[in-house]
Amino acid sequence: MPSGAPKGENCLVDMDSKAGDLFSAEDAHPTGTGGGGVLAKLWLPKGISASMAKEWFDKRRLSIRPWASFVDQRKFSKPRNFGELCQRVVKNVETYNSNYTFIFLGLILYCIISSPMLLIALAVFAGAFYIIHLKSLESKLVVLGKELTVPHQMSLAGAVSLPVFWLAGAGAAVFWVLGATLFVIGSHAAFRELEGSDIEELLMEPV
Repeated sequence: MPSGAPKGENCLVDMDSKAGDLFSAEDAHPTGTGGGGVLAKLWLPKGISASMAKEWFDKRRLSIRPWASFVDQRKFSKPRNFGELCQRVVKNVETYNSNYTFIFLGLILYCIISSPMLLIALAVFAGAFYIIHLKSLESKLVVLGKELTVPHQMSLAGAVSLPVFWLAGAGAAVFWVLGATLFVIGSHAAFRELEGSDIEELLMEPV
């Protein structure tokens, strides 16, 4: 009996195109008003488009150094002096900046997921901003004779959700993320030995 499931070539899926659908802004709605990608359907502030977000993400993803080399314990050692420590930090931050960026984003994600109250606070902020933005689309929002711009709308949503963020301990979460990021990145940059090409580049630099 025919099961109705796709067969043959129809089963092949282009994973790159599927990944691109996340950011795709091509018209998918019959009226031409709907974006095809998930992020394209979300409202983004003026000056920030889905294509810009995809371009930034792709650049970071392509410039990531191999994680196996990034955490290779054989390439870690104590710097001999303060000068070598500074050289390592500067050069490693330049070399592994994309890896460090994803570590920072991962710590933020972990902090949010591990705190239900913080998730609720973010949901309240997003909901408040969404409602305010919809109202501004229906008619201009004017306060004290001035129209509310996008930054003003975000500030208003932040003020509405501030009590929830305070109850969720958002301040402590921010300091935790910053502290953990500085510790992880600082330790890696200080103890990760420079590659041979990096050492040659430093030796060739004029004094």
